[in-house]
Amino acid sequence: MNYIKILLNGIIKENPTFVLLLGMCPTLATTTSAQNGMSMGLATMFVLICSNIAISLIKSITPDKVRIPVFIVVIASFVTILQMCLKAYLPEVNKSLGLFIPLIVVNCIILGRAEAFACKNNSVASLFDGLGIGLGFTVSLTFLGIVREVLGAGSVFGVVLLPETYNILLFILPPGAFITLGFLIAIVNKLKKA
Repeated sequence: MNYIKILLNGIIKENPTFVLLLGMCPTLATTTSAQNGMSMGLATMFVLICSNIAISLIKSITPDKVRIPVFIVVIASFVTILQMCLKAYLPEVNKSLGLFIPLIVVNCIILGRAEAFACKNNSVASLFDGLGIGLGFTVSLTFLGIVREVLGAGSVFGVVLLPETYNILLFILPPGAFITLGFLIAIVNKLKKA
């Protein structure tokens, strides 16, 4: 099995944000800044990697009738661990992402990868799949956050680049998320065709 191909697949060919258009709720809501986008991406990647490995290890003992509920319990367990660690060690990140941390449990990217990949492959391949999809999601959210933060607040990761008079408030508001995402998806599609 080619693990590098699995890894790159999640970053480029099956990028959850720009290609598969999955996980739009956290994508649009948490990318008001580069830091928030990166934090959400890394949090999701942690849960994705851990749940993929766990599900691949228990796939043979999980009856088909309860497969989805078992997947959700596994995912919820890792989200709970993540949230407890964030509250203890990174309270500002936990406060910034707020409700979107518990909502990782129902993120269609994670359940989709559990169903499409982890329950059909070994744990090493599932680790690389989780890493690839997680990196693709993290890079996408971070880039979307960078664009929105530069245009809306004139900064990147809190470092001021533009004077306040050049800021376009629309880009850090919800409509700016849709506009920015639409343009970035169009650019990605154009680059894929080239």
